Amino acid sequence: MSTTRTPPSTPGELPDDSGAFAWLRALGPRGRRAFGGAFGGYALDSYDFFTLPLSMVAIAAYFGLDSGRTGLLATVTLVVSALGGVLAGILADRIGRVRALMLTVITYAVFTVLCGFAPNYETLLVFRALQGLGFGGEWAVGAILVAEYASAKHRGRTLGGVQSAWAAGWALAVVVYTLVFHFLDPDTAWRVMFWTGALPALLVVYIRRHVEDAPRAARARDESAERGSLTAILRPGLLRTTLFATLLSTGVQGGYYTLASWIPAHLATDRGLTVVGTGGYLAFLISGAFIGYLTGGYLTDRLGRKRNIALFAVLSAVCVVAYTNIPAGADTLVLVLGFPLGFCMSAVFSGFGSFLSELYPTAVRGTGQGFTYNTGRAVGAFFPALVGFLADSWGVGGALVFGAAGYGIAVLALLGLPETRGRELV
Repeated sequence: MSTTRTPPSTPGELPDDSGAFAWLRALGPRGRRAFGGAFGGYALDSYDFFTLPLSMVAIAAYFGLDSGRTGLLATVTLVVSALGGVLAGILADRIGRVRALMLTVITYAVFTVLCGFAPNYETLLVFRALQGLGFGGEWAVGAILVAEYASAKHRGRTLGGVQSAWAAGWALAVVVYTLVFHFLDPDTAWRVMFWTGALPALLVVYIRRHVEDAPRAARARDESAERGSLTAILRPGLLRTTLFATLLSTGVQGGYYTLASWIPAHLATDRGLTVVGTGGYLAFLISGAFIGYLTGGYLTDRLGRKRNIALFAVLSAVCVVAYTNIPAGADTLVLVLGFPLGFCMSAVFSGFGSFLSELYPTAVRGTGQGFTYNTGRAVGAFFPALVGFLADSWGVGGALVFGAAGYGIAVLALLGLPETRGRELV
């Protein structure tokens, strides 16, 4: 059975397959609504995630934390997200993509808000862990929902478009952070940042009213006796794929979350930037990230899934080493290098949505993608914790070099996976 596509509105008339937005036209009306729901969910997922890294310095000061305990807040979110991602993937195969998507959005929104009420470090750690349950599942479910509407020809750039929502959410978080920390005392500002995490509740209303699963894929899923089976992705036919896809996710996310979790602290402590200054430097990084997602999506359709990931994994490692070894006082260079760093470490992600979707059949697509992506995220989460424990002696900038090792792991993992460009979803 081929990839589900919504029939054109006029009988016998096929969507225009040329031009910069052919991928969007090819989705059809229902596919475009699904794209909007997945894009919004991932943007707000990103927003809720970045409330912590942006507030780290204030939280550490408020509770009197060292770098190790501060880094543990980021790590526990990512570790628990593995469980959330696996559960969401199984639910997506059993109850449908849209229902699972709404559950993940509600979960990460509720616990992000509760983080703002935490009276002590231990409570904040628990709430942040529970936020990871929703955070872990949203991307995998949303990516599958859109992948099952997208054409094989355009799936890479379509999912790259969904990935670009991460940069949009990150940018929104930086804007809110700059305003909140500028006008409020840090002891209050970090709580307000978490309270703004209630925004995703509005998205759930839109998803419930306007978004539905791709009909043909839903039928294929419902007709399978193994839908949502975790054991199915660990059997000989899929075991190799699952192991190497998990290793790939571990490497890329280990590198990425090391940077995402610690760059704000690096700019504030090692570079001595103010809140407004940090926001300005992050603007260059985020601009590069947004363009990187879109460019990577285009290249994953042109070069292939594996070549795109390998190319930008290598370039990301180079950028990490260069960015963290800029000499003191060269703040202009830090600003300029933020753009290629954001570009490369985001472009490597653009092929993930299409690649992982194409590695698994419909009945276990949610389970396979949820397991590999989020188990990789959980293992990769120990990279930020390692940076946190080394930061006290090495400095944040020096410890961040460990993020480059993750990208090397990703390149090695590609050797065990097939190329899937142009593959129809069955």
